[in-house]
Amino acid sequence: MQVSLTVNGREVTIDAPPNTLLVQAIREHLRLTGTHVGCDTAQCGACTVHLNGRAIKSCNVLVAQVAGGNITTIEGIAQADGTMHPMQAAFKECHGLQCGFCTPGMVMSAIDLCTHHPKSDEQQIRSLLDGNLCRCTGYQNIVKAVKQGGEAMASQPAASAAA
Repeated sequence: MQVSLTVNGREVTIDAPPNTLLVQAIREHLRLTGTHVGCDTAQCGACTVHLNGRAIKSCNVLVAQVAGGNITTIEGIAQADGTMHPMQAAFKECHGLQCGFCTPGMVMSAIDLCTHHPKSDEQQIRSLLDGNLCRCTGYQNIVKAVKQGGEAMASQPAASAAA
């Protein structure tokens, strides 16, 4: 079956079996491998992408379900000149990552969190990131990065702050 959608601002058509998961379409058909497969059960958040401006876990959504949708992956959030998204920069500056496996999904969830819940405090950030697991860190630097990234996003013009 053919499914048309927009991925990172580019219109694409994917020819895939009807049971193809969105994460498989992103990784295998489009070769955008920043979106990771961690648990295959929507528990860990490594596969988080944005669908029409909202964070979703792409491992439990069929690509056919998002036909016509606008998908943003981790590869699509930096500026065209390579400048990192403020949340990516905050994760780097605050050392909010170790092995990096969870980082793309964590960053995508953090952008959604800060877009829809600006000015969240530490307790709210911890609560709202509950669906994203990191096996390496103690989350302290992740929370610090989300707070810093959210503040940087808030200081940007609206069009460039949301991915």
